[in-house]
Amino acid sequence: MPNINDNFLKLQAGYLFPEIGRRVNAFAESHPEAAKRLIRCGIGDVTEPLPMAAIEAMHRAVDDLSTHERFHGYGPEQGYCWLREAIAKKAYQVHGVHVEVDEIYVSDGAKCDTGNILDIFGPGNRIAVPDPVYPVYVDTNVMAGNTGSSCPDGSYEGLVYLPCTPENNFVPQLPDGHVDLIYLCFPNNPTGAVASRNELLKWVEYARANHAIILYDSAYEAFIQDSSIPRSIFEIPGARDCAIEFRSFSKQGGFTGVRCGYVVIPRELHGYDSEGNKVSISRLWSRRTSTKFNGASYIVQRGAAALFTMEGMAQTAALISHYLGNASLLLNACRQAGMRVWGGENAPYVWVQCPDGLDSWQMFDKMLHEANVVITPGSGFGSRGERFFRISAFNSRENVDEVCRRIHSLFAR
Repeated sequence: MPNINDNFLKLQAGYLFPEIGRRVNAFAESHPEAAKRLIRCGIGDVTEPLPMAAIEAMHRAVDDLSTHERFHGYGPEQGYCWLREAIAKKAYQVHGVHVEVDEIYVSDGAKCDTGNILDIFGPGNRIAVPDPVYPVYVDTNVMAGNTGSSCPDGSYEGLVYLPCTPENNFVPQLPDGHVDLIYLCFPNNPTGAVASRNELLKWVEYARANHAIILYDSAYEAFIQDSSIPRSIFEIPGARDCAIEFRSFSKQGGFTGVRCGYVVIPRELHGYDSEGNKVSISRLWSRRTSTKFNGASYIVQRGAAALFTMEGMAQTAALISHYLGNASLLLNACRQAGMRVWGGENAPYVWVQCPDGLDSWQMFDKMLHEANVVITPGSGFGSRGERFFRISAFNSRENVDEVCRRIHSLFAR
């Protein structure tokens, strides 16, 4: 009799976005005319074409595979050196941040990496997550057996939840006691919050003092326009001793369907074995990667590398500018409708407090049925996401203008 991993049975009804999809499909079936007007601002998926530099590079890579001379089969599991060199130089070193080529591991996306990283950490770690939280951080820990059962408010026993509220501008405070692994995400998904240099310094100092590791999700760093806001945890002194950084080409270059990201693990970073001996984290991740992953495809990596060319950087900057323009419009529309709003300035998400005492799923239904707009209910991101909702700026300008008109029509007094 094959036994299953019982930890999967602890997971609640369904991952947030499939549940949104189910509700939207049910609405479309029962309201076919209204469904024609539907505008999706829920899932954070890009809508604009890929930068031409990436398209052209991937076309050339396809041609490479058509000849014996330029054919590529299995590539290095950690990623091709030419891509890792481009990342080290253009994403870090040019900004004065110390990251070496052999500390970079190319992958098929940050979502996968933030879940897979748990493979190299053992049981018994005390794990802290922000609340609201990107659901992958929690659900993968449930799957790995790092939590107890779920609670009525949707939280899980065994996790340390770090409240993110309007009072702290959705930047979590340090925990009262000791934790071993800390998930941080800035610019934040779902709230759009950013952390200042001093706020991140407090976290680095805490992690070093407690021999903890920060799992820093920087997938949205390209949206930071304020030069005083750090784009990388490694801008903070001491972070190389206590942090892993996850990045993605999904939002920077529109690669959500192409799939490419990377992890940075400094040489200095160590964990501890059962006898208290130091163990290199990068060595464990390299071993895990070599065993379980055959590397991102040659074609995709050529496309990613092209984003660091002069043409590619100009095109990705234009892409980011487009989505930030959308965010600004949505932010202002919600404010003009009398709602409290966060994010949307250095991030592609607008985080809004539900009006008129509505809870987040009631707000979801109101927007779906009365405005024919799909948003994301905040409760899907944790108990402290209740009575908030997220609007994604990933859309065409035409659609965003229409969403703003519908918000004004529905809520403006």
